[in-house]
Amino acid sequence: MSLPKLPPEPVRDGSAHESAAYRNDRTHVFHSWSAQAALEPVVVAGALGSRFWDESGRTWLDFSSQLVNVNVGHQHPKLIAAIKEQADKLCTVAPYHANEATSEAARLIAEVAPGELNKVFFTNGGAEAVENAIRIARHHTGRHKVLAAYRSYHGATAGALTLTGDPRRWGAEPGMPGVVRFWGPYLYRSAFHATTLEEECGRALSHLSDVLMMEGPHTVAAVVLETVVGGNGILVPPDGYLRGVRELCDKHGIVMIADEVMSGFGRCGEWFAVNRWDVTPDLITFAKGVNCGYVPLGGVIISERVAETFAHRVFPGGLTYSGHPLACAAAVACINIYKEERIIEHARHLGEDVIGPALEAIQQRHPSVGEVRGVGVFWALELVRNRQTREPLVPFNASGSANAPMAELAGACKARGVWPFTSSNRLHVVPPLTISDEDAREGLAIIDEALSIADRYVSG
Repeated sequence: MSLPKLPPEPVRDGSAHESAAYRNDRTHVFHSWSAQAALEPVVVAGALGSRFWDESGRTWLDFSSQLVNVNVGHQHPKLIAAIKEQADKLCTVAPYHANEATSEAARLIAEVAPGELNKVFFTNGGAEAVENAIRIARHHTGRHKVLAAYRSYHGATAGALTLTGDPRRWGAEPGMPGVVRFWGPYLYRSAFHATTLEEECGRALSHLSDVLMMEGPHTVAAVVLETVVGGNGILVPPDGYLRGVRELCDKHGIVMIADEVMSGFGRCGEWFAVNRWDVTPDLITFAKGVNCGYVPLGGVIISERVAETFAHRVFPGGLTYSGHPLACAAAVACINIYKEERIIEHARHLGEDVIGPALEAIQQRHPSVGEVRGVGVFWALELVRNRQTREPLVPFNASGSANAPMAELAGACKARGVWPFTSSNRLHVVPPLTISDEDAREGLAIIDEALSIADRYVSG
């Protein structure tokens, strides 16, 4: 698991905001999900392993894995070498050709996928993967409706954003027709007034069954869900839930789509999170961890049964950069890194022996921590003002002054050397899967210290 040491620290001259990179960014770069005038971005000058730094040399432990995608850490030498080697051989080719990097990436992905998911359609990222999974399901079934959960995020392209349940979809509505929403399991804030995981599982499945009944299951092409909900709270499904969804889909001839863009490739201590519950969906969408974002790549893993639909029928979709050789060469190297360095086993160890126990201890010390949940290297602290009432630390979809407690907490983490991932009233713990036990404990100790800020807002 060892990585090269950090390079010599850059010169601290205090001139970061006078740099050409910063000036050009503020003059010309239009950032996503942001009010442009309010931004003051860090100019990242370099990164290695579980750390990155700015132009002045200030360094952070990356407890966000950027956007929960740098699973094997920054600047992994084997991954860089593979990209360089492929660039010397073949940089790009049209997707109607075959090439070694793309075909080998598809083989390796199919090899670690569950069941008979043996075909791979490559995209440029996770949102396009979801878009194409929906298209595949609709053409396979001849139906148009798609069921998606409220607490979800599936991407920022038109169809994927319509499927998204959280407020990020609001600014893009009206969206793709045919999307119907349901509530997934979330015992801490149960939509079903459940008091146990067993009740939550059973009632959530009953609710989904009722939604199918009222929509007409013969009109439903797919049920799409994040195996473990990511940006909306690291919601680990109760045992039996995914199995129940699989059974409902089988009963009604519906395609089950597992969105594993964030949860796949070791993040949950398994190749794919569905493996934890021994469930095989019809389609799996992936991106992020397949090559850790070194070159953009995503895709859909397709079962033999669904793929057969298009054996003699044209699939109506395609991308100029589908199966891009540089991206796929990075995927080949990355999958082999997972295997050779036993990264998935290390992720499981981190969750069971380091992160999970540390977060449980943190919960005992801080009244602002209402719940700890997670698996592998995929954890969340849900922060509250009152443990009895479970009032969130900040309101739903808070912004501006209403979000001040979370902004203050994030700022305290950064000031102490940890770059956190925060969403709504939650602090997510999602460092690279390669992080050492020592660095993980260092970061968790900083979070422990910073949570004293959240504790100030506790009223009961």
